[in-house]
Amino acid sequence: MPLAEIPLCVWRTRGLNFSFRGQTIRYWTAGQGEPLLLIHGFPTASWDWHYLWTPLAQRFRVIACDMLGFGDSAKPLHHDYSLLEQADLQQALLAHLQVEQPVHLLGHDYGGSVAQELLARHHEGRAQIASCVFLNGGLFPERHRPLLIQKLLLSRLGWLVGRSFGRDDLVRNVTQIYGPCTHPSESALDDYWSLIASNRGTRILHKLITYLPERVAHRERWVGALQADGVPLRLINGAVDPISGIHMLERYQELVPDANTVMLQGIGHYPHTEAPVQVLRHYLAFREQPLVNVPQRVAWS
Repeated sequence: MPLAEIPLCVWRTRGLNFSFRGQTIRYWTAGQGEPLLLIHGFPTASWDWHYLWTPLAQRFRVIACDMLGFGDSAKPLHHDYSLLEQADLQQALLAHLQVEQPVHLLGHDYGGSVAQELLARHHEGRAQIASCVFLNGGLFPERHRPLLIQKLLLSRLGWLVGRSFGRDDLVRNVTQIYGPCTHPSESALDDYWSLIASNRGTRILHKLITYLPERVAHRERWVGALQADGVPLRLINGAVDPISGIHMLERYQELVPDANTVMLQGIGHYPHTEAPVQVLRHYLAFREQPLVNVPQRVAWS
């Protein structure tokens, strides 16, 4: 049975605000129980989790925010955006909500890199992470295959590329990274565009894209966090994603001890919107197992 959608107009009414370093951040929380932090990807926002939000909130205390520069949060123009600062933001949100117990993480794409930083902080004694599940993302930058638009945003003319980026460009790029049978509807594309364009967001796309070289700079520490013992991990991966699909899963299996992975056949870069029922099933199965490192296995779906 398909999961119910939360329309963006409804999602927006449920958000709350808090201040992070003088900037307004939009966040959402629901449910009770163990805290589960959902961390979205680039260039969208926390609405990406809307199919999973209600079923997860029936079991856990779910928490998500539009990170700085994304969605309906502040998008300051003269700002140097950083994955490290986004990890600071996630910890500040948890402190704002008075979450003191270890937190479970579910991160996608850009949010997966933020989760890697939080995982590294856990192993350094600066965060408390209970478990971490990754959806498609550039966990190993040497296997990440950026789109042309991402390369252009990183160029000297990136500011111009970003300011000229429009809905048609979004559609053209999104159709490249979804599965062949799971493309978003026109209505969903309108909503994605609304979140990107909110607060004149196209002016800062070239600043947000600096996460790509930042991944390279922190690669050893972040991969080391994946290889360390003590925090249960799983990768749920859309296999046909051209950016970080099966080639990223294979690298994960090469480098992560006792790699716990799930491959979703025919699914692209956004498993949680393309195949939310499967993602929910595989996430809940992960949470139901004992919180210890488990032997290597690959699930197919």
